[in-house]
Amino acid sequence: MTYRIKEIYFTQQGEGKNTGRDFVFVRFSGCNLWSGKEKNRESAICKFCDTDFYGVNGINGGIYEAKELVKMIKSLWVADTSPISVVLTGGEPLLQLDDELVIELKKEAIYIAVETNGTLKAPEGIDWICMSPKAGTEIKLKAGSEIKVVYPQKNLEPEEFSDLDFKNFFIQPMDSQELEANVAKSIKFCMDNPKWRLSLQTHKILGIR
Repeated sequence: MTYRIKEIYFTQQGEGKNTGRDFVFVRFSGCNLWSGKEKNRESAICKFCDTDFYGVNGINGGIYEAKELVKMIKSLWVADTSPISVVLTGGEPLLQLDDELVIELKKEAIYIAVETNGTLKAPEGIDWICMSPKAGTEIKLKAGSEIKVVYPQKNLEPEEFSDLDFKNFFIQPMDSQELEANVAKSIKFCMDNPKWRLSLQTHKILGIR
């Protein structure tokens, strides 16, 4: 199988529990909640996405076979720490991520983290699953490492997910023209609901990828 990849780059995770940890980010092209084209945003299930995942024309983007993709990931790892760690994100990575790629990554002892909207089941062997649910979707991923709710969303309440089998629960203010108000709402929600912690997009604050 081949994989359509928008971009691949080395950086630090800016969100959630792994904030500040070195990763190679692999952004898969495509999503099942929005086409990625601005002309389709208003009719999309997810209208607030802040990521360009359309096509394969980003840095190190292209169409890869599993072994080629692993080779690229290894070539971009510049940290002194080990193991090599990768975030598979999108778009929606679970549209493409399969057992073959997981196996090839594990052959090189690469730590695998995935960021997903939770509407698809994940293959076995993933080390860290971050699920960010979107309003109007059916969640099929019922267990993982982290839930990160972009807040507030119309017709979605974080409490809907409180009983799922995840270890960490985060509220992340929606980045929009109402960001300041959304930060205040997110802080209040976390103070009123101590199971949930605040996640900020620190990569945007610091000006890194």
